[in-house]
Amino acid sequence: MKRNGLNRRDFLKVSAMAGAVAVIYSAPDLAQAYGALITLDDCMSMTPEQVARKSDLVMNSWEYLSKTVASIRNDPVRKIVEEIIQNPAPTFTERFQDPSVRRTVWQELVAKGYLKDRPLEELLPPVRDVRRSEFAFVAAPGSGYQSHHSYPGGLITHTALNVKVSLALWQGYREIDDLALDRDVVIASQVLHDLHKPWVFQWRENAESRAEKPLAGTGEHHLFSIAESYYRGLPPEICVAQACAHQHPGTPQEEAEVVGWIKAVSILLGVNPVEKNLLGPTMNTLPEPRSIENFVCHLGDHDWVISVPSAQWMIPILKTVAKEEYGMSEQDLAGKKFNAFRNYVFSQKTIMGLYQIYTSRGKRALVETVASLVKPV
Repeated sequence: MKRNGLNRRDFLKVSAMAGAVAVIYSAPDLAQAYGALITLDDCMSMTPEQVARKSDLVMNSWEYLSKTVASIRNDPVRKIVEEIIQNPAPTFTERFQDPSVRRTVWQELVAKGYLKDRPLEELLPPVRDVRRSEFAFVAAPGSGYQSHHSYPGGLITHTALNVKVSLALWQGYREIDDLALDRDVVIASQVLHDLHKPWVFQWRENAESRAEKPLAGTGEHHLFSIAESYYRGLPPEICVAQACAHQHPGTPQEEAEVVGWIKAVSILLGVNPVEKNLLGPTMNTLPEPRSIENFVCHLGDHDWVISVPSAQWMIPILKTVAKEEYGMSEQDLAGKKFNAFRNYVFSQKTIMGLYQIYTSRGKRALVETVASLVKPV
């Protein structure tokens, strides 16, 4: 696109050198001086946690989550939830340090059909210290690298929105139907529904996150997160509600999915799910009567309905921007240079935020927004 004889990149360069201009673009959300920008080299040198902590959107979400967790009335529950989000270590895997236990668990998962085409050595994601997470909750992506919230801090923005939705449901049911739902269960189950994404989607040297593996018909993070909550001492009603994040128990077919996940979790933990009040006495249902909080957790975890397609549309669009405005080659687009660039851009404005700019104001506004974050070349 030409503007007064200049292409888009040339126009940005000229604008950058215009010392008399204090801001680059007239739109309020783009009012940043070039001196505040970072470069592609800066993107390459920043850690995921540094990227996340530089984002006002991520840190505002983190503050909201922290304050909401602090409002949990049950002291032991609040303490456990706070400890988990500060240190999302896979402590439930302590028993797997015994090779015989690891093999027995793997064999049982395979025998029950919960694990397929997965060797023993790949049963768990890599972990150095089961007591201390090397991957911060605040820096984790919200999903796989081609899916929703796939940027440093994405787990925080995803979880914060889900908690807000869940509490809105809690409040709505209270006002409309006079329901006295357990607010602590609603908060804890939703805050922790993806607690092991820092471990499962751990960042790699090429600035991309690890690919998730399936377990019992869903993403492994789901079962690992339920197992961690129970292992840390959270009450079964919170763990069961958490298990319902991926499916509701409203019909026998759908409840069977949740039951299967809890059975697989019980194998990971080495416990009897009936004795631990994770399943009903027949082992074919959740504990009865089924809690409405289970459904609230499920309904609250529906940000993905919008955010997954937004990511699938936005990622290739940003690749085009990177190629046209930042001179990236096809090799760059497939490696760390683009990954680090997209991690920073998505973290600062979020995928959803950028997609909304693109849909409402067009590609030029998107390019200008990206240019307000990372200096074009």
